Amino acid sequence: MTKKLMKGAEVIGASAIAAGCKHFFGYPITPQNEVPEYMSKEMPKIGGVYVQAESEVAAVNMIYGAAGTGTRVMTSSSSPGIALMQEGLSYIAGSEVPCVIVSVSRGGPGLGGILPSQSDYYQATRGGGNGDYFMPVYAPANLQEMSELMQKAFDIADQYRTPAMVLADGMLAQMMEPVEIKPYDSKNIDKSSWATTGTKGKRKPNIINSLRIKADALEEHNRHLNEKYCTIRDNEKDYEAYQTEQAEVIVTAYGSASRVVRNAIDNLRDEGLKVGMIRPITLWPFPDNAFDELPDTVKAVLSAELSCGQMIDDIRIAARGRWPVDFYGRTGGNIFSSEEIEEKVRAMLKGVISNAR
Repeated sequence: MTKKLMKGAEVIGASAIAAGCKHFFGYPITPQNEVPEYMSKEMPKIGGVYVQAESEVAAVNMIYGAAGTGTRVMTSSSSPGIALMQEGLSYIAGSEVPCVIVSVSRGGPGLGGILPSQSDYYQATRGGGNGDYFMPVYAPANLQEMSELMQKAFDIADQYRTPAMVLADGMLAQMMEPVEIKPYDSKNIDKSSWATTGTKGKRKPNIINSLRIKADALEEHNRHLNEKYCTIRDNEKDYEAYQTEQAEVIVTAYGSASRVVRNAIDNLRDEGLKVGMIRPITLWPFPDNAFDELPDTVKAVLSAELSCGQMIDDIRIAARGRWPVDFYGRTGGNIFSSEEIEEKVRAMLKGVISNAR
């Protein structure tokens, strides 16, 4: 197949369909409106179902019901819309039904603005809704990776019977890049033990439910869920290490922000400065193992985010006190430049050298 110039929102929809998604339920909100627009045109062509719900609350409950049948289903929204979906996502996690949620972040809090932001990191990686639960969260940095992570998210959701999220932002959803939507050989996972597909008189009905009245029953279910999350933590961490050899400063960035950081690192390396990057691909589980593999030359770590600083908490946990962790961020839809990152890193290097003396 040849690459085709596509908008990020279209890549999301086309990749989901290639992964076997048959149902889309959603509600329009900028800057991801082109996702439901694309799905409204393409779903009928494959015999699938597209429904524009009356609200995000309705949409998430529709995917809850459809996911209970074992079919591949997704929704997409942006920051305030994802906030409205949190109760439904908690029900989905508690009921252990697989689905994919695409979150295209915009600036907040409140209605905020429609420009790109990474201020929904906590919302995505801490569950968001009530109760003890997590879900895998993928953060693509370009549109080809977005396509591949969209398809992977469906498999991971099925494998672990969990909601999975692809977290992007307005820049990735609206930009255009050449992309190859690759044919996808999805994992064949037997869902007959739990999916509500009808009994045909051969077995007891499967029941999808997150309600457990008795304390001991709910505690046992929470233990079961926690064991699953521990397995995901052990097996599903993913990251990219860029120019970390002999690095003295490690910049940690994800998604669209990592593209700017990569350019800054190349410029700093050209100056002879030893700087590298850890780019988390999974935000949950956070790839703390990446920091265990850093060279002894590292003196400090920088978290570069399009927020007031949220991923920095996970970096500090991963650093385990071995290095000072600094922060640089922009908000409101502003995107830092490579020059800003370069200036920050130079200041850090001077500070580190000064403190060492």
